[in-house]
Amino acid sequence: MKVYEDYFSELQTDMVAICLEYVDNKADEIFIYCSYEPKMYVFDFFYKINGNVVHKHQLNEVANKLNSQDNQVYDVSRERQKAALRIGNQNLKLIHEKCEEFNKDMPTEMKLYYNVTQNSLKGKYRYDLVYSNDEELLPDDIFDLWFEEIKNGEYFKGDA
Repeated sequence: MKVYEDYFSELQTDMVAICLEYVDNKADEIFIYCSYEPKMYVFDFFYKINGNVVHKHQLNEVANKLNSQDNQVYDVSRERQKAALRIGNQNLKLIHEKCEEFNKDMPTEMKLYYNVTQNSLKGKYRYDLVYSNDEELLPDDIFDLWFEEIKNGEYFKGDA
């Protein structure tokens, strides 16, 4: 019989799988941002590839910069980005449903860090409102701040 943690873990694993598929399994690290505050779900992600921290739409800029032998070209079309974000959001909604079903608190924020080579997933979770009580702050701002932290070498400090 499945317990809450099984569902939670499976859904997070699926989020990682979506992000891995998006980058054709060619990333060193994946950073996934999830947020849920009353009636609003946010899912987004970025990567570290060959020492470069990049947004999902910038993958080809890194590939071109590296002048790699395999001439990797990533499909970063708007349709593909929307599809990945839609699936991630669906997973986030399913996590919320499982939280309700098992009478657990839904995290307001999840920052997931996946190290591809080590096949290890770490998560940092918050349960307080992050941006709903702030007139200026939006989920995109939080995501962008995290992206800049990682880009500036501030390593992910997960709770897991």
